[in-house]
Amino acid sequence: MTDYVKSTNFTSKDSLSSGNPAKIVKGTEIDTEFNNIATAVATKADLASPTLTGTPAAPTASSGTNTTQIATTAFVTAALQSMYPVGSIYINAGVSTNPNTLLGFGTWTAFGAGRVMVGLNGSDSLFDALEETGGSKDAIAVAHTHTYSGSTSTASLTGNFQTSKPPSASGIVSIQATGIAFAADGAQSSGIQYGIDASHSHTYSGTTASEGSSGTNANLQPYITVAMWKRTA
Repeated sequence: MTDYVKSTNFTSKDSLSSGNPAKIVKGTEIDTEFNNIATAVATKADLASPTLTGTPAAPTASSGTNTTQIATTAFVTAALQSMYPVGSIYINAGVSTNPNTLLGFGTWTAFGAGRVMVGLNGSDSLFDALEETGGSKDAIAVAHTHTYSGSTSTASLTGNFQTSKPPSASGIVSIQATGIAFAADGAQSSGIQYGIDASHSHTYSGTTASEGSSGTNANLQPYITVAMWKRTA
């Protein structure tokens, strides 16, 4: 950017005596001044929509400024650093480039390889500390079966019944389908004891159908892979 500097000191001409040739303002002097002014103006930025070249500079606004003031690179960098303080996580689903290269600040280390993030929960001992880890992607004892076995038994049944026969009956006792008949042999009655052996047992066993599945990578939730970085400095 060029500043205008006068080539002719017109004020000094006024102090010269009349008749001094140097007192006269010459056309070449005026032309030179106009050319210098034109050159200086041509190198100045317009107020409306100027196109700047080189490396223009501007005053840096205070952090948190929210006006139409020009935001310098220093202001933008400070704003980004306030968004990603030490300990924060940067996530990118497009590239795995170190954020220092992308953002221009900070020391970053790859974070959480092969893991998903879970919110801090002070009431749950599994999630009550930052960077606490746990869980397994492999299912454990998911596929399983149930077996069963046992036995039942009953006891024998015994008893007796009493019969009477007519005094004149003789012969042998026969058991008929409709009851018991006697031949007369002089006795009034006789007792018959019977026994029924109903004792027996049942045994049973078997296996229920297999359910579920187990093995490597059988316990994963739906997921999507991204690059994660933690700012350490």
